[in-house]
Amino acid sequence: MINFEHVHQAIALSDFDSPRAQAAMAPAPRGWQRRDTPAKRAAVMILIFQSADKRLHTVLTRRNPDLRGHSGQVSFPGGRQDPQDPSPAYTAHRETCEEIGVCGPLRILGELPRFYIPASHYDVTPVVAGYIGQPAFRLNPAEVSAVFSLSLEDLLQPRFKGVEQRLIRGYDVRVPYYAVDGHKVWGATAMLLSEVEERLRRVLPREIMLALA
Repeated sequence: MINFEHVHQAIALSDFDSPRAQAAMAPAPRGWQRRDTPAKRAAVMILIFQSADKRLHTVLTRRNPDLRGHSGQVSFPGGRQDPQDPSPAYTAHRETCEEIGVCGPLRILGELPRFYIPASHYDVTPVVAGYIGQPAFRLNPAEVSAVFSLSLEDLLQPRFKGVEQRLIRGYDVRVPYYAVDGHKVWGATAMLLSEVEERLRRVLPREIMLALA
């Protein structure tokens, strides 16, 4: 069974090719060019909790469909880094508290390399944190319409992946996604999940990988 030590080891990998891992779940063609102006800074929380059966799950949210940016999409809790925020971890925790009501102490397991999102022109720092037990979610309806989770074991299972064609900004785009509780998790969120998945594959013992096969 995957545990927090495995997650910590996966996040700490120093020779890991993040863009290659993300590309496995990236829409293609993406159809975006990086803008000339400096990107805005943001942080998201890849919150991992341990359920009663000892399995680890990561938390995902569906954004309120009335929001101006990324409305209705599945994402990690997070948002823009305010000038007074001392660190990306602070930003991610503050936003997690505001969006889904998880405000207590978290065990910060590490950060993934900054990730550029062309649509919103954000440079995002993904912060990975652990939570023992089942969080008591309290949703902010102005920002979040639903919260759900994906076990890390299921993240490694091919049956939870799919692909479809979509017309996006005039482009015929191949869109890979994770199928989670009736939701299609695609775009930047799927790319970050793909990085977590591949990092876990690098560190998990052979017996765990065989059990998941």
